[in-house]
Amino acid sequence: MDHFLYRNGELYAEDVPVAEIAAAVGTPFYVYSQVTLLRHYQLFKEALAGLDNLVCFAVKAASNQAILTALAKAGAGMDVVSMGEYLRARAAGVPGERIVFSGVGKTAEEMRTALRGGIRQFNVESEPEMEVLNAVALDLGVVAPIAVRVNPDVDARTHAKIATGKSENKFGIPIARAREVYARAAGLKGLEVVGIDVHIGSQLTDLEPFELAFAKVAELTDALRADGHDIRRLDLGGGLGIPYTQSNEAPPLPFDYGALIKRTVGHLGCEIEIEPGRLIAGNAGLMVSRVIYVKRGEGRDFLILDAAMNDLVRPAMYEAHHDIIPVDEPAPGVEEHPFDIVGPVCETGDTFARHRLMPPVHAGDLIAFRSAGAYGAVMASEYNTRPLVPEVMVNGDQFAVIRRRPSFDEIINRDTIPEWL
Repeated sequence: MDHFLYRNGELYAEDVPVAEIAAAVGTPFYVYSQVTLLRHYQLFKEALAGLDNLVCFAVKAASNQAILTALAKAGAGMDVVSMGEYLRARAAGVPGERIVFSGVGKTAEEMRTALRGGIRQFNVESEPEMEVLNAVALDLGVVAPIAVRVNPDVDARTHAKIATGKSENKFGIPIARAREVYARAAGLKGLEVVGIDVHIGSQLTDLEPFELAFAKVAELTDALRADGHDIRRLDLGGGLGIPYTQSNEAPPLPFDYGALIKRTVGHLGCEIEIEPGRLIAGNAGLMVSRVIYVKRGEGRDFLILDAAMNDLVRPAMYEAHHDIIPVDEPAPGVEEHPFDIVGPVCETGDTFARHRLMPPVHAGDLIAFRSAGAYGAVMASEYNTRPLVPEVMVNGDQFAVIRRRPSFDEIINRDTIPEWL
């Protein structure tokens, strides 16, 4: 579900014409629907009704302060994986007790910052990390709450680059060694064991891998309690996929995901944490671009856009699909033509789609990439000295620029020339 619909022949973001935003900020740009963001967050809260729970938004999916602030005001927690993300969450008004710190490579500096500023828990991913966190906590005279991330060796059946729960992945501690690692944690005076963490991957479109992983977590909970650990919190990660196409093959709904959680671990009396990112933000955003040229090639034709792989890297990085639609609604039954849809960056990889059927499109027309709210603007770069794409948020009939496009002078003047040159 989203709030990007055609009305009277043109695409709207909630109650704002997309073409009006383009005229005000230029292209390319990202636009988010605040109503969609909050509705998707609320779906998870409803799915977990009856369980003590905290829904933590995965900040890595979309880290703009406006997005974080809107979700924070709705009661969301935050899942962060760096000091920068931690500081973003705090700046957005999220209290420390609603922030979970994940990630395989936390530094002592990051640990210190979070312990001083307040933290709900660290999801510890290795024994060396556990030792460093213990030393930092003792140095500060505090106790660090932890959940150990276990790797259940479950195939998430997703893209290889976003699978995190198999034995060959870098994440977590093998579940077979969990009792040994928890025993070690219990002996460290700077740590307090509060729970178990698991996360098996992203963009899962089937509930079975979740069920396999959560069943293993339930067994581990019983075993660790028998060993004397006070397991009172289960962090089940995120990963529920979204529909990137308008086909009928939609991923499971949050309601189904919540029912699975209740069925597999609901009897344990633990507080449940989940960390969705993509499903909250993905379909809440578009990237809007303008056609520069329509180029006729040998055996194929190209739409050359003013957006590029530096603005939306998912197709180049993950072979990801985004539905691409014209901002002006095509006439019913209009004949479509196949195009390779590409950007201006000097890389063959700067290709958004191959042989994509499109209605008649001309130079100067606006087109929109659907489902671009997650892992879009947050992964953008200034490759080829292209300014970072601006971000816009819509609320009803209002819109605001929430990250402006930097000028070329700003980009160039960040460089420093050594005095010997």
